[in-house]
Amino acid sequence: MSAEALRERRAQIGEFRRREVLVPVVDGSLLSAEAGGIRWLFAFTDVPALERFAEARGEAVPDRVPVYGARLLDQVVPAVDGPVGIAVDAGSPEGLVLPPVTGIVPDAVALDSEGAGA
Repeated sequence: MSAEALRERRAQIGEFRRREVLVPVVDGSLLSAEAGGIRWLFAFTDVPALERFAEARGEAVPDRVPVYGARLLDQVVPAVDGPVGIAVDAGSPEGLVLPPVTGIVPDAVALDSEGAGA
């Protein structure tokens, strides 16, 4: 990854951490999906993005809770069993994937950290 791409990625992560996002809730649980052995939590930057996601899935727009990205990454992700990443604005061209790696999630749960699972 080029230095410019790395700076841009860090800026995106910083913006996500500071931003309040909408996390869909279905039957009392955060909406997620598993792919490649990773549990992906969904988060949306606004109601229209969540509505487009639900429509694409042929589902009703779910309830949602507002949460800051930092809380999602630092508190929610470590509380879930197994590797967890965040899919931001899934299904949209502006979508962002935050995998469970060092620099995004706490080292103790990052897949590429020696502290993972400790």
